[in-house]
Amino acid sequence: MISDAESVTYEDLASFPAGGDAVVIGATGGLGTAVATHLLRSDTFNAVHRFARGTSRPLDLGEEASIAAAAQWLKDSGRDLRLVVDCTGFLHGRGFMPEKSWRQIDPAHMAHAFAVNAIGPALLMKHFLPLLPREGKSVFATLSAKVGSIADNSYGGWYSYRASKAALNQLVHTAAIELTRKRREAICVALHPGTVATDLSEPFSKDGLTVRQPDAAAARLLRVIDGLTPEQTGGFFSHDGMPLPW
Repeated sequence: MISDAESVTYEDLASFPAGGDAVVIGATGGLGTAVATHLLRSDTFNAVHRFARGTSRPLDLGEEASIAAAAQWLKDSGRDLRLVVDCTGFLHGRGFMPEKSWRQIDPAHMAHAFAVNAIGPALLMKHFLPLLPREGKSVFATLSAKVGSIADNSYGGWYSYRASKAALNQLVHTAAIELTRKRREAICVALHPGTVATDLSEPFSKDGLTVRQPDAAAARLLRVIDGLTPEQTGGFFSHDGMPLPW
């Protein structure tokens, strides 16, 4: 288990072969920016590519063509892609807040949650997993959430967010099975980052809840990623490295 004392910075990532590239998707958000910053300080990767709707090479989860174009650009570079960290996600937005009751279920809200939290990452896996090298450690990690666990759900509510993250977990597990058939050392996982001080979680921060700054949260996630082994592919892990129930 990773303790808070260990997680202020993390730039080692020595478990990866040196000389490959890393990708951060959703790189303009609070956590995505922090993950990219940590990776840029590491000597492990030759380059860290940042993708989001507002970057110089735009990537929009709602437009598969933009995902395919980003993947093709990386493929054309001819370099090994060793790490992909997907930091995208949707919990609330203009006119949309997590449901407290089934009476508040809105089809547009639910469809958007699935589009961003499940379908978008599925398309990322479709286009980026084939770029991972056939030999040596590589990781595709996407941000899920503990509330997406069916076994751990004892409070109810948040129908759209819970269901879309549960769908994401299934997609990750299924993709990992296919991935390992040709890339035995490649790893595909879902990660729970905890509550991070970002726009996504700000309305739900409350007294007594552990809220980490993006830098600390990013360091914890990268420590987990660095410690992953091929035997853990397809898993769902918390920011402290512990497995979470489906």
